[in-house]
Amino acid sequence: MAAFEQFERGLPLGQEARFLPAELYNATRLLFVHSHKSCVFVPIRSMQYMAVIDAEEIIFVNSHSRRFIEFSWQHFQPQTREDLSQAVPYQFTYYIDSAPQMLARAQMEFAKFVFQMTQRWQDKSLPDTADVLGFTSTEERSA
Repeated sequence: MAAFEQFERGLPLGQEARFLPAELYNATRLLFVHSHKSCVFVPIRSMQYMAVIDAEEIIFVNSHSRRFIEFSWQHFQPQTREDLSQAVPYQFTYYIDSAPQMLARAQMEFAKFVFQMTQRWQDKSLPDTADVLGFTSTEERSA
């Protein structure tokens, strides 16, 4: 069943330029593209937060006040990197005072759940069994 969520954001209390590790940025893009949906919900159970990945940003909401965005990662600039292993610049925008102190933990916990979700998706896309096809020799084909 499809669910509809609506979020609100207040005026930003601050914005900071940051970098997201390449492995995490790449995993969020893979999850988003392979979901074939307009967004991907990532529960961060250890913090009681929900992250929502969409085409333009990643927002974070507290599970107790799910309507209000507490902070977001916006304006990703993957085009500035020279290869896929370089970190991606983005803008950290926060709407509550405590967000800057939570950023390091949020990034670490978010990464755990993103990588778990990515691994589950990859495990489902791999076939359970494989068939080995033998090649016939020239003599067998001419017989």
